[in-house]
Amino acid sequence: MSAAAARRAIFVAPFDELADPRLLAELARDAEAAGFDGFFLWDHITYNQPASAVLDPWICMAAIAIATERIITGPLVTPIARRRPHKLAKETVTLDLLAGGRTVFGIGLGSDRHGELSPFGEETEPRELAKLLDDGLAKLLDYWSGELLPPPVQQPRIPIWAAARWPARKPVRRAARLDGLFPIELPDPEALATLRDEIAQQRDEEGLTGPYDLVVTNEPGTDHAPWAEAGATWCLTGFSAQPRLADVRAAISAGPNG
Repeated sequence: MSAAAARRAIFVAPFDELADPRLLAELARDAEAAGFDGFFLWDHITYNQPASAVLDPWICMAAIAIATERIITGPLVTPIARRRPHKLAKETVTLDLLAGGRTVFGIGLGSDRHGELSPFGEETEPRELAKLLDDGLAKLLDYWSGELLPPPVQQPRIPIWAAARWPARKPVRRAARLDGLFPIELPDPEALATLRDEIAQQRDEEGLTGPYDLVVTNEPGTDHAPWAEAGATWCLTGFSAQPRLADVRAAISAGPNG
């Protein structure tokens, strides 16, 4: 795949300087005008210091959906273990309807590293979190398929990207059965190529077909060509847990090929 073929997006935490739904909608509108293909948000309840103000991404994504016409939005990523699947089904479907089918749903295991599980009485043991994730995902798919109405705009389902922290492989095997992989902490494009080949082999063995996304995030100014050559279908420009508005505006102004 060429670098030009990989879609480009802005990926920000709705924290601190960006903790304003109207501002995020404005930035997404500017990103769309600049030629970006997506605008994605972190999904957290709290976060480690020095980050402090943390917005709910779902309300922000609704504002983004209204402010834009073309770009794709979604959470990267939502820990299903701390969400009620039936409520999550309503939120995802409502957002997909509002955006006219321009949503992606990112999922992950979650952890207590940012203090957003144990302070609220949530499960923290990784094995239990994995079980809650798989059980919740199965319920969500049932709700999308017609157990709860209305269904999402996108059929057979809203695309699901699953996160995996390098070099863990169990999350990768889960992701291979879905619609995309969002690997984090990759050391280099060669690591992405390794995951690409493993996923292709598993999908072939299990008879899975259809489009599949490999999503990477890098700092502004990164050369995305090596990542696209390694299989990335989405190259995201990401920022720290304390995103600076000036930096985000600069990245948008530079455009998707900047």
